[in-house]
Amino acid sequence: MSAADSSTAPAHPLAAYSAATVSDALDRLGRPGSMLGIAPLFDGARLCGRAFPVRYVTAGSPPGTVGDYLDDVAPGEVVVLDNAGRTDCTVWGDILTAMAHHRGVGGTVIDGVCRDVSRALGAGYPIYSRGRFMRTGKDRVEVSDVGRPVSVGGVHVAAGDLLLGDADGVVAVPRDAEEQVLEVCAGIAAREEAIVADVLSGTSLAEARGRHGYHLLQRHEAGA
Repeated sequence: MSAADSSTAPAHPLAAYSAATVSDALDRLGRPGSMLGIAPLFDGARLCGRAFPVRYVTAGSPPGTVGDYLDDVAPGEVVVLDNAGRTDCTVWGDILTAMAHHRGVGGTVIDGVCRDVSRALGAGYPIYSRGRFMRTGKDRVEVSDVGRPVSVGGVHVAAGDLLLGDADGVVAVPRDAEEQVLEVCAGIAAREEAIVADVLSGTSLAEARGRHGYHLLQRHEAGA
């Protein structure tokens, strides 16, 4: 578990739901949020926190810095790094993991790759990315923007948006949709639990799904 898990700050109510349930809720509301191709470093990873976005671009001449933004990340926030999906150089490694874990940062989400993963694995620090690769990003990429909206896995992420990740991946929930998503999640979870209870008591899967509207749980409806 990360140091953020021991934070005294209360967990967001959406932390009670899986990334899959939140994804279904976003589908029902017609809001994008599921980050394609962004996977956890380890299956037990879980995060829930506000986004701290950073965008990288190809390094100029002379090259700029890869950034010292971590000094400004608050405990519980999730670092969201947009490296345009590049997998040929990393934007997160050993030093950043050590500092983030020590400061109680909620986790890191990267549209790109990470390195020095042994420290993150040993500490249980949650990282979600497109993979791992050892080549440094120094002199290859540089920080372009901090705190401005970014794109990760095809999803727009603004500062303060809620990020939720588990073994299935990461979803981003815009601030203006949180209450709606929470309400829809509650309904989806209740219906899915009812389906499980029915089939375990002997009801056929088809009957249980039909009774509780399984195939409609995520379907977007105009005005939803």
